[in-house]
Amino acid sequence: MNTSEHFSLEKRRAEAWFVELRDRIREEFERLELSCSEGPMSEREAAKFSVIETKRRSVAGEDAGGGAMSILRDGRIFEKAGVNVSTVYGSLGEKARRHLTSRRSAPGPNENPIFWASGISLVAHAQNPRVPAVHLNTRMFWTPGAWWFGGGADLNPCIEFEEDTRFFHAKLKSICARHDSTYYPKFRKWADAYFFISHRNRSRGVGGIFFDDLNTGDWEADFAFVKDVGLAFLEAYPALVERRRGTPWNRKDREIQLLHRGLYAEFNLIYDRGTRFGLESGHDPDAVLMSLPPLAKWR
Repeated sequence: MNTSEHFSLEKRRAEAWFVELRDRIREEFERLELSCSEGPMSEREAAKFSVIETKRRSVAGEDAGGGAMSILRDGRIFEKAGVNVSTVYGSLGEKARRHLTSRRSAPGPNENPIFWASGISLVAHAQNPRVPAVHLNTRMFWTPGAWWFGGGADLNPCIEFEEDTRFFHAKLKSICARHDSTYYPKFRKWADAYFFISHRNRSRGVGGIFFDDLNTGDWEADFAFVKDVGLAFLEAYPALVERRRGTPWNRKDREIQLLHRGLYAEFNLIYDRGTRFGLESGHDPDAVLMSLPPLAKWR
């Protein structure tokens, strides 16, 4: 598919989907909060999302896009959950272009700095240390010379339950198999490599799937896969929350959780490409750093 002005419809469809998925996730998380009637936090008021508009900073002063940051804090289930949507565009600065092209062979950013990108990013950190943290991100990127999708989902329990890990991966494997039998083994391996914290010689969680530069030449097929990744998340993660939210926990569990969150913060600040690109492209720093846990600890 050519990447000229005729791509405007596809851009609008992708942007609309990320907003729709955001709305579905917010509704589901608020339902989980409201329905929680067991465990030490059940007496708290059920939390709801607050929404903050975000803007991309433009050196030249032109409209550069933005989005909305939705944050839920100090609830019955979630200590912090954030889900951002954004659509940004304009010209990429030199740092952002270097970051983007350092890992790509596709043409576009070096020859022409014009770009458009839309996506959704989610992170959830639970009150109960036995409820896993989770990350989801899907996005579409366009330049005059190329388009592609990227993203993934990964589970980050501080106290692992093997049956939870199997369940989460089974959902992702099933959704991948609907599109291409090679996707799950390839994207799982990619996630294991990407979410590895080399200075700790360990992964930040139990993995999931990660993909980037997805362009099979069939935009409809690739878009359908990206949508299904979001729907698989909605099937998998709330079920795990409901399974674990009433599990008793103690001060030792909380200590383990806070130390594990330190790993999460280290990865996002040192290795995460989305964090680097967001800051280097001028997006709202609070939105870019939304993924960081509310509290963390180091030895």
